[in-house]
Amino acid sequence: MTAYTSPVDEAQAPDAVESEHAHRRRTEPGKGTGVLVFVLPLLAALACVLPGLGHRQLWRDEHATWWASSLSYHDLGRLIEHVDVVFTPYYAVMHLWIAVAGDSPAALRLPGAVAMAVSAGVVGLLGRRMFTVRTGLLAGLLFAVVPAITRYGQEARPYAFASLFALLATLMLLRALDRPSLKDWTLYALALAATGFGHLVAMSVVAGHLGLVVVVKKRGDRIVHWAFAGAAALGLSITFPMVASGSGQTGQIAWNVTTTQDLLDYPQGLFGSWITGGVVLGLGVLGLLAARRYALLLGAWAVLPPVLTFLTANQLHMFLPRYLLFTIPAWVLLAAAGITRLTGRLDPGARPGAAAKAMGGLLVAAVAAGYAFVAWPAIGIAKQDLPDEPDYSAAAGVIVSGEKPGDGMIFNGQLSERRAMAYELRDRKAPKDVLMEWTPEQNGSYGASECKYTARCLQGVDRLWLVSTVGDGRPPLDGAEPKKATAIEKYFKATRTVKLHRVTVQVLERK
Repeated sequence: MTAYTSPVDEAQAPDAVESEHAHRRRTEPGKGTGVLVFVLPLLAALACVLPGLGHRQLWRDEHATWWASSLSYHDLGRLIEHVDVVFTPYYAVMHLWIAVAGDSPAALRLPGAVAMAVSAGVVGLLGRRMFTVRTGLLAGLLFAVVPAITRYGQEARPYAFASLFALLATLMLLRALDRPSLKDWTLYALALAATGFGHLVAMSVVAGHLGLVVVVKKRGDRIVHWAFAGAAALGLSITFPMVASGSGQTGQIAWNVTTTQDLLDYPQGLFGSWITGGVVLGLGVLGLLAARRYALLLGAWAVLPPVLTFLTANQLHMFLPRYLLFTIPAWVLLAAAGITRLTGRLDPGARPGAAAKAMGGLLVAAVAAGYAFVAWPAIGIAKQDLPDEPDYSAAAGVIVSGEKPGDGMIFNGQLSERRAMAYELRDRKAPKDVLMEWTPEQNGSYGASECKYTARCLQGVDRLWLVSTVGDGRPPLDGAEPKKATAIEKYFKATRTVKLHRVTVQVLERK
């Protein structure tokens, strides 16, 4: 990796040097403004994300986080040999966090909530560094009130960290381009590696970084491309072992079959609602005209990741809005730049008077408040239980209220019922899982293996709790392996059935 101290050859390009130095002087407002554009968006994001952090039930992927992060490191090693190797760093850190903070829904989600709030602050810093203080402040506040930021800030998954590290990598790149040094390029490489550890798709932010490097090179810097190539290669190489291992596990997301409708629904899925997504996307397109030297960086950051993942969807199955959450900062930065440009010349070197500054502050407050007002209903929806997820909490309540000593529990369906109920009943002595022959830990997987001889495994059990998610008005054992269903129906009869949202709890007693 190359270190150097001058962005251009001053003897060859004095005009370029003067222009670059002037740009640096203009893009370095006081340190107090840095605190302002970082803290206010951070507080706004916390105000959206923290209330109700533990109210929404965990869903399937969060149950997977709890399960994997609760394993011993030995068992986690066995798990990642077969599945989710790309989430290894996240699970390893969450293992330590659970040991300290516990595994309640709020505790599991708190690290992601903090990461998302810090991301809002970093968006503000990027906007300040690229454009003006008010642009940074507006971008950070817009990011904070995007409904999807609340949705995934309240989720025990690594997407908030992927967004944060992508932002930090971009900030480190700007620092390295402004004041090149071995230290700054190394920090950029490490931030890029951390982005990959957050989520592999987020590493595509490097496409936007390359665009900015191309712009800088065209302005006279003869060495920047070599420094960037060395730093990017270092960052990518750190994650290469994980990428190589993960390439053999793509089958675990083969369920994600992308259609044209998914592309049409992308703005809603990415931002959390049509109106909030439409406003930011529309203003973001206009913002490309105002972004000037950063247009290529932000445009590539916002557009290339979804385009690439959609074009490779049938092979890599990566086109999911939550995988592309890290592109939202680029869109809000463009939108803020566009709004700022509409009210005056977007020039970090301009010295507006007191009246102009007041108007700028009023603009930021008005736009942020207006967008928050529009987004607030969707933010409320983002905090509710997911409509397609079974109400496992209520199912656990039914079992706890009626359980008797010696009861057993069995499962039917395809929605991770066994893992979900293990979480909901984790603090209680749950009925024995009578059909489980090999545990998930023994299988090195998320799933258990059930007994092949159901009647034999049910011997000595007179009462069963059946948790089923087959739904659609079908019998709770519909779709079960025929021998399993036959044995249960032969020896047991249903004495109580409780139908809940997308899950049925049935009491079976021996005939």
